[in-house]
Amino acid sequence: MLETRYRFPPADRADEDGLVAQSDHIDAEMAFTAHSQGIFPWYNPGDPILWWSPDPRAIIPTAAIHTSRSLRKHMRRMTYRLTLDTAFAATIDHCASSHGATWITPVMRATYLTLHEQGRAHSCELWQDDELVGGLYGVALERIFCGESMYSLRPSASKIVLVQLCAWLAARGIDTLDTQFLTPHLISMGAIAIPRRDYLARLTDNPDKHRGRWQI
Repeated sequence: MLETRYRFPPADRADEDGLVAQSDHIDAEMAFTAHSQGIFPWYNPGDPILWWSPDPRAIIPTAAIHTSRSLRKHMRRMTYRLTLDTAFAATIDHCASSHGATWITPVMRATYLTLHEQGRAHSCELWQDDELVGGLYGVALERIFCGESMYSLRPSASKIVLVQLCAWLAARGIDTLDTQFLTPHLISMGAIAIPRRDYLARLTDNPDKHRGRWQI
């Protein structure tokens, strides 16, 4: 167990599965401290809160996200609107329900809602008319956006969110979208695996640089 709420072992001391530590508590400051050190929480209900830093780490370089020809065609046909920080609670709830994401517990939800209220966690929403059809949420550091979860209620909605968000992030000097792990979907969008040491080298001493409400 962690001796204090905010003291983590170095991420490069994680075990072979990437586990850094476990605790019986999580709050917003603890979660943000972890993210700023290359560590993220993930656990199942009823278990201790587990803190991870896998090696390798999956990322999408924001300036190099892959947009397929079919996706570009779909984006031209689809009438949609993109927003930031407009429906954070709805976004995290959709992520929990659409994936059966049991790790988004009430405590985790409250933790990230507090981070959002602090201007540290952000959501990106895709709308058709007045209906939310896709989105994601995560935590912003100086160079890294730590993506936590995303959902899609329409074909390719989450892909559109990723493409548009990456362009917005890249324009503001956030060159890395942290996806934690590789999936076929993310690989198709340009996700790559990098050594943990390379990921940790992207962390900076100014994790609150982009704190505040985001707008398109």
